[in-house]
Amino acid sequence: MSKLWGARFKGKTDKLADQFTFSIAYDYRLAKYDVVGSIAHAQMLGHQGIIPKSDAQKIIAGLTKILSQIEAGKFKFDPKAEDVHTNIQTALKTLIGQSADKLHTARSRNDQIVLDVKLYCLDEIDQI
Repeated sequence: MSKLWGARFKGKTDKLADQFTFSIAYDYRLAKYDVVGSIAHAQMLGHQGIIPKSDAQKIIAGLTKILSQIEAGKFKFDPKAEDVHTNIQTALKTLIGQSADKLHTARSRNDQIVLDVKLYCLDEIDQI
């Protein structure tokens, strides 16, 4: 699996560096929130005509299936996929194909992470 950020590099990263930088060991807890935020984003993209509505519908259907797997505890996280976002994006692309790439239109990874953490905190605040 190629890294999202490594397109310009020819060599592989050291396994120790991967272990240090990969966050899937703890950010898997954000999976539900990542999918919910992505569904809302896909709805907006389709509604605003930024991407074709047919692509937005495919993305939403794929994400809904992934959300069901996550909630049932059946989603398989790949530890080599760096983080929760890459895991979900890879699963979505496997399910629906090229339309999955349009999900990142008008949204940075930082936007995605901030939303995921905020939604997670809102759910967990009662436990604190």
